[in-house]
Amino acid sequence: VFPGSATVNVGVHQIMDFIADFFPSPLESRSRTATKGEETVEVAPDPAGQFSALCFKVMVDPYVGKLSFLRVNSGTLTSDNTIYNVNKGDDERISSFKFMAGKEGKDVKEITVGDIVAIPKLHSVQVGDTLSVKGADATFMPIDFPKPVYSVAVIARSRADEDKLGNAINRTLEEDPSLTFEKNPETGDSVLSGMGDMHIEIVLSQIKERYGVELDTKTPQVPYRETIKKEAEAQGRHKKQTGGHGQYGDVHIRYTPLDRGEGFVFEDKIVGGAIPKGYIPAVEKGLMENMVKGPLAGFPVTDFMATLFFGSYHDVDSSEMSFKLAARLSFRKGIMEANPVLLEPIMEVEVTVPEEYLGDVMGDFNSRRGRILGTDSKGHQQVVRAQCPLAEMFRYAIILRSMTSGRGTFTMEFAHYEEVPGDIAKKVIAAHKEEEEED
Repeated sequence: VFPGSATVNVGVHQIMDFIADFFPSPLESRSRTATKGEETVEVAPDPAGQFSALCFKVMVDPYVGKLSFLRVNSGTLTSDNTIYNVNKGDDERISSFKFMAGKEGKDVKEITVGDIVAIPKLHSVQVGDTLSVKGADATFMPIDFPKPVYSVAVIARSRADEDKLGNAINRTLEEDPSLTFEKNPETGDSVLSGMGDMHIEIVLSQIKERYGVELDTKTPQVPYRETIKKEAEAQGRHKKQTGGHGQYGDVHIRYTPLDRGEGFVFEDKIVGGAIPKGYIPAVEKGLMENMVKGPLAGFPVTDFMATLFFGSYHDVDSSEMSFKLAARLSFRKGIMEANPVLLEPIMEVEVTVPEEYLGDVMGDFNSRRGRILGTDSKGHQQVVRAQCPLAEMFRYAIILRSMTSGRGTFTMEFAHYEEVPGDIAKKVIAAHKEEEEED
């Protein structure tokens, strides 16, 4: 056991000396597994073999630019050669090899098996790429990064910050593959996700320091959906008479619930030419445009079938726009008569904790409206499999760390949508309407 502290630089040199003196030479290490098409090959740590390396880290330095960190697994390469990105099929010119010591880099002319080296300005290289010489086609297994478990919505503090945000985020994502960033089209939130609150705080601090972009954060909105529970019929009649041509469209639509996950289905059951064929796509388009913002709480409507079964038209006044507006009137009336409900995303969660914390974790899930699916043993650890609403999981990384003294980990991915309990749905709808009034 080596006691020490990286923060105050105590014991670091002793550990490094121990590694240099007692760990095996890279030449004695195991062969690395690579794939060549469908075939698996072993790459031996041979300095005389074909050069091959794996990029395990990318860093964007304010002065040097992009630095790609490689671990050489076989062969030898000099800086007057080019280097070949096997994954991308691109040749890259080598400007220099740098052995990094903190922020300082020592230039060298040649690298060989076991070297960990930084190469500036390799434009096509990303983390997990295999680098070799032209003609090579074996690739090392990419690094399997954990999926993000903690998310925040980020808001640029000023217009200037907003203009610089795209570049700052792209460079940050290139450096840290365990981060994700997406613009949620349903809620409008820009969501930054990482491995925990501390991870996100460090990333936001780096973005401010390096790129001068200041970001505020908030809890992301839950992407709720709306659906219906019973069948209903509604007429939508749009009639407007002005000077010259008027506007006229009349539709009768039946709204039927579908099974969860089936989305939207449009059915044309018009007979006898009650509505001309040329206007029917406008009815479907009118419904699809209005599904984006449901009448219950403004969330997208899903899992229903709309059957157009009757209507009428006017030879002169009818148009595609008239039938789109008629479909809108029918939609808003019909959905509200079909017992609309809110749906929320349910996440599949897997928590790994020491056995002594198992009871606390399971009890916590019950308080979060979660369902325990089962538990498994994994050595001295217990794995809890559960399903839980996303609305209850935004701060779970912090809660789990506190509950298990930092010894618990978890993964989470989307499972399906389920109906929101009535009392919670009322609060969500009220809060959403309040936001709309403020806007």
